[in-house]
Amino acid sequence: METLNLEKEWDKVFPKSDKVNHDKITFHNRYGITLAADLYIPKNAKGKLPAIAVCGPFGAVKEQSSGLYAQEMAERGFLTIAFDPSFTGESGGQPRYVASPDINTEDFCAAVDYLSCRDDVDADKIGIIGICGWGGMAINAAAIDTRIKATVASTMYDMTRVNAKGYFDEADSEQARYEMKTALNAQRIIDYKNDGYELGGGVVDPLPADAPFFVKDYYDYYKTKRGYHKRSLNSNGGWNKTSSLSFINMPILAYSSEIRSAVLLIHGEKAHSCYFSKDAFKKLKGDNKELLIIPDAVHTDLYDKTDIIPFDKITDFINKAIDRDYILHH
Repeated sequence: METLNLEKEWDKVFPKSDKVNHDKITFHNRYGITLAADLYIPKNAKGKLPAIAVCGPFGAVKEQSSGLYAQEMAERGFLTIAFDPSFTGESGGQPRYVASPDINTEDFCAAVDYLSCRDDVDADKIGIIGICGWGGMAINAAAIDTRIKATVASTMYDMTRVNAKGYFDEADSEQARYEMKTALNAQRIIDYKNDGYELGGGVVDPLPADAPFFVKDYYDYYKTKRGYHKRSLNSNGGWNKTSSLSFINMPILAYSSEIRSAVLLIHGEKAHSCYFSKDAFKKLKGDNKELLIIPDAVHTDLYDKTDIIPFDKITDFINKAIDRDYILHH
């Protein structure tokens, strides 16, 4: 497996908690890619703990929102990891800055492999949290991985839907997709000739005066002291231009109606992306599925606003789900 060079110093965009122990670990997925993660364990923890793997937002790194969630959940008694997806951050994989609906779903399942094999984890009590585009990946992982007992998707995007159909499905036509595919395939030739991959650019900077609100919302997180990180794709050069190719062709959530484990969708009422959660929720079945709309909240409020993110609800939901599953199967 690839040997990774991990930052030793604390370099998160949020303060370190004195209630948890922090370490860095690596694990690998089925495609042979080594992933980097931050490990958070409650201080004075004893015995086997329930565990949570956290990832997201799409184009972010573990030093941003996912780490904040992981550390917060560790304060609440869980052993947690926040990981960088394949090809990004401190994780391995070549080329850099490419996303895949398949490999990124696998990243979550590989995190469950790792957690299940730790001596201090109760393998029957594992949940996952996905933020933004990784909310969609988390639900997709729950559809394939029966070891996942609870899934929380916060301020979720379905990245395959937004790539194939545009925001609010405004480009949902064969012609629009044909034009997009033509441009992406032309870019493939350019990249192959140049023996490298052109980046699509991160969050727009400087911010145009007429930028839509959600772009300002992203700028406010990724491009300011609030959330900027040197390894974050959105804070810097973005994804490869051709990264969206497979997303156009391979929709996730195709089997989400078959998820038997518990799923909680959380979204801000005023988020441009709220329709993703509302529509994803309609497909889910069973009395262990919930949709929680946070009044007045916008998309990035659920990235880092600890007074808005409903951590009590998340904790209660995951605890009840893993306990219920444990009772059912033992």
